[in-house]
Amino acid sequence: MKQKTKTWMAVLALTFISLCSFAQDEQQTATPRWVSDKGYWVVESNIHAPLNHIIRFYDNNDVLIYKETITGIKLNPAKRKVRMKLKKVLDASVLAWEKNKQPEENKDYVASIL
Repeated sequence: MKQKTKTWMAVLALTFISLCSFAQDEQQTATPRWVSDKGYWVVESNIHAPLNHIIRFYDNNDVLIYKETITGIKLNPAKRKVRMKLKKVLDASVLAWEKNKQPEENKDYVASIL
């Protein structure tokens, strides 16, 4: 009797562990709406100069496609609204990159959208 109980407990434990692992996989595959499939951006700032930022946009091949320096605006990239605006600028800069194949600099895409 004890052997059957141990076997059933082991089967139930393995089943529970496998169900938990499947549930975690589904949550990890969902990407936020502000993530673009065309590339990514990097925001550089300094704590001593919070109103100065350098934003670089890259495509998926890690090629610099656009760079902009912003002064006089406090940019908080942790906010969802700012991330969505940066996604729009990324999409626009990717379109410009596809036409010219030259990295652009300071066209005021970010400053105009903020």
